[in-house]
Amino acid sequence: MLVLFETSVGYAIFKVLNEKKLQEVDSLWKEFETPEKANKIVKLKHFEKFQDTAEALAEKAFTALMEGKINKQLKKVLKKIVKEAHEPLAVADAKLGGVIKEKLNLSCIHSPVVNELMRGIRSQMDGLIPGVEPREMAAMCLGLAHSLSRYRLKFSADKVDTMIVQAISLLDDLDKELNNYIMRCREWYGWHFPELGKIISDNLTYCKCLQKVGDRKNFASATLSELLPEEVEAEVKAAAEISMGTEVSEEDICNILHLCTQVIEISEYRTQLYEYLQNRMMAIAPNVTVMVGELVGARLIAHAVGSLLNLAKHAASTVQILGAEKALFRALKSRRDTPKYGLIYHASLVGQTSPKHKGKISRMLAAKTVLAIRYDAFGEDSSSAMGVENRAKLEARLRSLEDRGIRKISGTGKALAKAEKYEHKSEVKTYDPSGDSTLPTCSKKRKIEQVDKDEEITEKKAKKAKIKIKEECEKHFFQYVELSIRLSVPNFAVFYSSAGIKRIKEEPVSEEEPCTSVAV
Repeated sequence: MLVLFETSVGYAIFKVLNEKKLQEVDSLWKEFETPEKANKIVKLKHFEKFQDTAEALAEKAFTALMEGKINKQLKKVLKKIVKEAHEPLAVADAKLGGVIKEKLNLSCIHSPVVNELMRGIRSQMDGLIPGVEPREMAAMCLGLAHSLSRYRLKFSADKVDTMIVQAISLLDDLDKELNNYIMRCREWYGWHFPELGKIISDNLTYCKCLQKVGDRKNFASATLSELLPEEVEAEVKAAAEISMGTEVSEEDICNILHLCTQVIEISEYRTQLYEYLQNRMMAIAPNVTVMVGELVGARLIAHAVGSLLNLAKHAASTVQILGAEKALFRALKSRRDTPKYGLIYHASLVGQTSPKHKGKISRMLAAKTVLAIRYDAFGEDSSSAMGVENRAKLEARLRSLEDRGIRKISGTGKALAKAEKYEHKSEVKTYDPSGDSTLPTCSKKRKIEQVDKDEEITEKKAKKAKIKIKEECEKHFFQYVELSIRLSVPNFAVFYSSAGIKRIKEEPVSEEEPCTSVAV
């Protein structure tokens, strides 16, 4: 039996010397403990070495084996060696064995025994394949490993997302510069023809009209049918005749026209750049483009450290608020409600939602967008079928949310509204004659009694207030008397009344005569 063994240096075909030992699968590894034991089991029959590294790393050399195909060099070796030997060929890949059997009509074997045999040959490869230096083998293995990794990841120049980051950044810069240029152009030419800015609202059309006409006096003879409708053109010509603008020199007009040329060129380049960004996004992330659009998808990639793979590592909750980091940390610091959306707010699905459902739709859109991102980053299929399907589900969910106001919430919240049967209930009402009179219901006597009672209450309150004031006056009087006595003022007394305080001279007090009578 022959064994086909692929290495990074070339193709090797071994001859099995003792096939009886192959029957013991569990103890086969003992036969490859040393190079001497391995040489007693297998022997190198032919070795087809690659000429250089480029040939070993060529796409036809290893991608054919990965996909189970035969390249020209391997086909030549098998025809030359195996067909002449008329022996079965042991291969490591069953798919490759099927292709060899189909194209070259050779019997191929693939079994657990063959896998153990391949493992033993790989462990003693330096001793079984003479003429190959270990340093050369290590360099070829490293280069082949890198190439196989690129092939596994489907590496392509069209899949480089760095270009998307640069394109969306440049697009934002162009928008800012265009706004500044157009604002300056309108303000500059507005001194000469201010009415034109109100008539023509489109910035690009405004600049093209200036570039074609120039001075305000030329509007009467100029033909602007290619740029403006007939009604607008007539309005512009009428306004040019009665314009309140000031006169400017030819040099000023030349500078304004040069600025208009710059605006037109930048606008055309921006349109071209936007188309380039659309094509790049459809090549790199088609499902993300379908879900949120090329602009929002490109900004998400640029915000996630500039890589689609880094963006695929984020959770749906992170993608939902990506771009609103300042608002998030400010809300956490002040213990307020956190934001519900970031860059994803500019997606069309969120934009067409009513305000009360924007948070819910943004959460669902973020969950579906993360699935689309991971599918685009790690999937082998480059179609946008998954994104279209998920977008249809979200649109259906959005319609159900918008229509929920028409439904009636039942006990479970799921049952639809049921139309109740209308029953006309007529009530027989009797005539009330009391409604004919416009006079007050209470009698005059009752009203007079009520007035008298109110007057009595008012008088009682007034008497109580007078009594209270009198008590306070008496209290103050006694306080002042006590104070005057303490200060030893014998000739004056303080009389306190409601009108004020008066000082009056007292008469001298006569001393009492002593009593001469004696009690018996």
